[in-house]
Amino acid sequence: MKFEALKQRLNRNRPMTSVTIRMPEDVVEDLKKVAPILGFSGYQPLIRAYVGQCLRVDLERVENETVTALVASLKRRGVSDETIAAALNEVVHSTH
Repeated sequence: MKFEALKQRLNRNRPMTSVTIRMPEDVVEDLKKVAPILGFSGYQPLIRAYVGQCLRVDLERVENETVTALVASLKRRGVSDETIAAALNEVVHSTH
């Protein structure tokens, strides 16, 4: 995740919206049990943490798959490995 995006994710004052989901009662009871043990003030912050963690993993996976597909496409079009490596290195080490 890019630094600026991560910085925005850590901002507690970013806009929020309400989401309603149906969950089995036993799952909610388990969340209520586990939340204080893990240091959460309630089950809703725990759910937000679970969603946030999994979402970051999936976003990283999707981004990596996109980069992999792009590299493969460039190779099929005759772009050299050296050029691709230099471009990836430039992006990874840029300050943006």
